[in-house]
Amino acid sequence: MASWWLAFPRAARRYPWPTNVLLYAGLFSAGDALQQRLQGGPADWRQTRRVATLAITFHGNFNYVWLRLLERALPGRAPRTVLVKVLCDQTVGGPIALSAFYVGEGPSPTENIKDVVACYSLSKRHAKEQSGDGTVKSMFIFFRRKEVGDRPPEK
Repeated sequence: MASWWLAFPRAARRYPWPTNVLLYAGLFSAGDALQQRLQGGPADWRQTRRVATLAITFHGNFNYVWLRLLERALPGRAPRTVLVKVLCDQTVGGPIALSAFYVGEGPSPTENIKDVVACYSLSKRHAKEQSGDGTVKSMFIFFRRKEVGDRPPEK
């Protein structure tokens, strides 16, 4: 076992992209399984499989390419450079990754498609009640409102 443990960092340096993708898949799957366990319900392995598939097909690849591009565009470790990298990541990379996660997850298999369509439809009443701050988070709160009731969140 010691030889395998020593060979792993060598393989990670030699093949960084597949290592990154597999690391994301493992972390996303473990996080989903832990969240389900902490909620106290039975394990939903279909959901964990969907999360792992999403991590393998999008998140691992996107983050590897995005962070390499960011490092090439803004090389260095100076505090100002690091701050610009973080701001770029949060304003560009974050919304893309978050949107891909929610699109990739899709509606729960237990939801009725008519309920999902009714929830996602933008009626005049919902548009008038929308009081978000314009962020991606408020958009997803708006679309997921059916799960917590039909009222907008209190501020």
